[in-house]
Amino acid sequence: METERNKDSITLDVTAIEPKYKHSTIFKILGELESGKSLIIENDHDPKPLHYQLTAENGDAFGWEYLENGPVKWVVKITKK
Repeated sequence: METERNKDSITLDVTAIEPKYKHSTIFKILGELESGKSLIIENDHDPKPLHYQLTAENGDAFGWEYLENGPVKWVVKITKK
């Protein structure tokens, strides 16, 4: 799993994670984030199902912003409010 950290965000290339562990890994990192900090995920497909799950389980506790929207690479910034 490839991650990069700076003072305000963690970047995670989820293409390197086995599919059955992707969401649980992302949710673990999001659970550990401080308010105002972000997780930036890089993926090879639109992570829209993750957005639906995140919203269903956490309401509006996280912001969701596409930084890159395909067609080869998707980059999403998820910020804890």
